[in-house]
Amino acid sequence: MMFRRRAVLFTALAIVLPGLRPSRADDYPNRTIRYIVPFGAGGPTDVFTRIMADELRKVLNQPYVLDNRPGAGTIIGTSEAAKAAPDGYTLLLMSATQTTVETLSPNKPYKLMRDFVPVAALMNSELVMVVHPSVPVNNLKEFIALAKAKPGTLNYASSGIGSNYHMAAELVKNLAGIDIVHVPYKGSTGARNDIISGQIDMMFDSVPTMAPMIEAGRVKALGTSGRVRSPALPNVPTLAEAGLPDYSATIWLGMMAPAGTPQPIVDRLNSEINKILARPDIIEAWRAQGAVPLIMKPDEFGAFVQSEIARWANLIKANGIKAD
Repeated sequence: MMFRRRAVLFTALAIVLPGLRPSRADDYPNRTIRYIVPFGAGGPTDVFTRIMADELRKVLNQPYVLDNRPGAGTIIGTSEAAKAAPDGYTLLLMSATQTTVETLSPNKPYKLMRDFVPVAALMNSELVMVVHPSVPVNNLKEFIALAKAKPGTLNYASSGIGSNYHMAAELVKNLAGIDIVHVPYKGSTGARNDIISGQIDMMFDSVPTMAPMIEAGRVKALGTSGRVRSPALPNVPTLAEAGLPDYSATIWLGMMAPAGTPQPIVDRLNSEINKILARPDIIEAWRAQGAVPLIMKPDEFGAFVQSEIARWANLIKANGIKAD
């Protein structure tokens, strides 16, 4: 009789427990979600993250904390996220910068595709290549010709080694076969001020930030970095149109979570994020800021991140780029 009771109990547990296993994911979320942003507060990256976090707050019915952890080229914030519990209550903002850091800093305490799982892509935005009006060129071909005629004399600014602005210019160097000098800054503000004042010859910057400067004649635009022309600068050709057919380098953002985060939670977040990104009001608002929503499934975003790591690794090695 005792053995029969035990058999009945084990049978009942076998039926009930599979249904209980995903309960923690089914209850998700039931408390505050923390978004780690490995950049300083107030920049374009922070703005887009805050918009998405606020929209998720509405649909998930839970508060959020935006935790800005800048420093060491995104390593500080990304390291903090890698140590978090894999329960869906800590998410990491991902960007193109982290994919370059993967190669530039091989001894950092994490590896992106080992210590994180992809959740969702967020947005994509073009950059624009500009020169100071004193530089005697009016288009990309003339810039390349000048750089080849005077190797090592032209310079360009970036917001730091491994940044989107840095890699965008290095790709021009690589594809055009030119020698121009990199001047890294601790952020884009100083670089922007110095190209406007004429201390810097060229730089890449975000389209929304630089468009008013182009319209005012304070800088000259040579091309945008996406595959198609920017709606904000319709008269400026892409760099691919202007003479570098294989050129493409954009700012993109996405979300990742610590490795081990339950797949049902990842799928729920991905679904909610993609619904938000598909809304006409979000599409229009982001378009006005020079951004296009990116809608991907987790595996698609993971493949995209892996391809970006490989792509920039090849450029970093080809151009001999070293971290500070």
